[in-house]
Amino acid sequence: SLAKNCSLGMTLHALSWHEMHKYELNQYHYAVVVDACAKASMWKQSLQLCAMMVQSSVEMDTIIFSAAISSCEKGGQWMKALQLFSVMAQRKVECNIVTYSAVVSACEKGSQWEKALHLFSEMLGSKKVEP
Repeated sequence: SLAKNCSLGMTLHALSWHEMHKYELNQYHYAVVVDACAKASMWKQSLQLCAMMVQSSVEMDTIIFSAAISSCEKGGQWMKALQLFSVMAQRKVECNIVTYSAVVSACEKGSQWEKALHLFSEMLGSKKVEP
């Protein structure tokens, strides 16, 4: 929708302004923009922001990973969602119900039923995540 795109455009503009003026950006700044990208189904921009975070040595947390996975899910990018989920595990970033819901939904939308069921089963077996 127009409102979402205007809001996202303003958010991206603010982020680039901060970078241009050499303000140090933190997890909160990136989380807001990655979440806006997810809501606008802009998975490519979401992944670009994640790459910017890595370049800037800003640590990605559960909220940012979940938002990025959600943007991939909304964009029909189940493989990208699984890749992000795998990176989370490699970096030992804790998953939550939002993370699992997004990655399971991405697999379901990509007709990857076996992967979706495996992830759902993994979530049920996790002591840290309750459905």
